[in-house]
Amino acid sequence: MPGVFATGIARIASSRSVMPSGPREIVTPFRPIPLDVPAGLTPNEFFNSAENLRDLVQNNGLLRNQEDLLLYRKALGHSTELDCSIIYDTSKRILNPLGRPVRRTQVSPSVKRVWNRMNRIIIEEMLGRYPDPGEALVMAGEASLDATWPLTSPGVPSIRMLHNHFIVFPMEQLRAAPPADPSHPNLTDGGQHSLFQAHMRDVYRRFFDEALDLRILRTVHTDESRLALTGYPEGLPCWEIQGGVAALGDTAFWVEYDEILRGFLDFYRTFFSQVSSRNAEILPDVYFPNQIESVLLFDNAFMQTAKRVRERCLGDPAYANSIRWEPAFKQLIFRHDSGRLMLTISQNSIGNAITELLGVVVKRVPDRDAYEAREPALIERLLEIRRLLVAADLGDAIATPHWGAD
Repeated sequence: MPGVFATGIARIASSRSVMPSGPREIVTPFRPIPLDVPAGLTPNEFFNSAENLRDLVQNNGLLRNQEDLLLYRKALGHSTELDCSIIYDTSKRILNPLGRPVRRTQVSPSVKRVWNRMNRIIIEEMLGRYPDPGEALVMAGEASLDATWPLTSPGVPSIRMLHNHFIVFPMEQLRAAPPADPSHPNLTDGGQHSLFQAHMRDVYRRFFDEALDLRILRTVHTDESRLALTGYPEGLPCWEIQGGVAALGDTAFWVEYDEILRGFLDFYRTFFSQVSSRNAEILPDVYFPNQIESVLLFDNAFMQTAKRVRERCLGDPAYANSIRWEPAFKQLIFRHDSGRLMLTISQNSIGNAITELLGVVVKRVPDRDAYEAREPALIERLLEIRRLLVAADLGDAIATPHWGAD
């Protein structure tokens, strides 16, 4: 395997001489979806309805289990190489779209246990199918949508529930892609423009270091975690998953995975509580109250930035309306050029995609012929993932017009 990794690194290094490191923009075709939105509803309102989720299952569903976890093919996907999602589909049990779980911290231990096993199997399959980091960029990310976002806001993603993404991009496609605009608004959450990185970078990282007791996850510097081709993640805190893919079979890893999320939530909520109310008390339901007291509330950069944002909110209604007072996040496992597995987390903004944390901007274009030319191989890979999950007693296969249930 070291020879494979060396080959991949050499290939990446040679590509850098052709085009400098920087984010890339790729074009991904999709088959236009005939969808009739009922009169009086906006598309986003309909997308979050139980009826649309039923259509998703019927046309793109791969597997479902008793825990309400649904594996499905991404019809408007990021990649035609491998692209699928698991969604926590509570649409039939919780009719209020704003009342559905949007974070792992809102999921029961029994559901989370099954979800972790599904994640492990899919990531293992992806890495086994694409063993060379020089040939494929492999990522598995989790995204939440904050319930304070109005359903009608432009750019709010189409399904308002906690969901995971499993994506593979051929490196050949990325190397051939033109550079993306570095000021592209959807890249800013993965880079130096974000609020945390620009004004509170040191205290952000110090809070993670002091609050979290990590043994499997090892903090790495930005230079260690950047992808050579894109230069991303840029400025985000990153951790190496020591032990690689084998660590995903250790329940201790998933405990630490959740600790990263809890640390992010505490930092985010504490900061915006100070923006909202000067010298606010520590929130009653935080995970790390001692470190909030000793690290955050006694840090001048943290408090000065809260003051700056608060004062701007008072005088700029458009800016105040853009504030997301409750946390939304993207948490991403990805394979580095070196073959090591990395973990990162970022705040989630309306419109930005999880791929953009790694500097990959996806431009989706309707092109039935181009999509259908790639569809058979894509479906074959997704059905193999389904077979592995069924064999592990993690759900039952779903039949659609495109594939059977066997």
